[in-house]
Amino acid sequence: MASLSVRRINDEVYKRLRVRAAEHGVSMEEEVRQILARAVAAPERLGQLAQRLFGEGRGAKLEIQDRKTHEPMKLD
Repeated sequence: MASLSVRRINDEVYKRLRVRAAEHGVSMEEEVRQILARAVAAPERLGQLAQRLFGEGRGAKLEIQDRKTHEPMKLD
């Protein structure tokens, strides 16, 4: 695994990071790893987000219909 060293962190940011790590019961290093992992994670697809927010167990039944493919337009 790779390592990363970050210099010149603002004192206030450092204090908030320390408090946040303590609230989550992890080291500051682990807290930073989790923050970075979330920051660079692939965005959730809209359909997946809709299923998570409104899908089964959330009071709504969503049925995603199959989409038909279309022939490309002819431009001649």
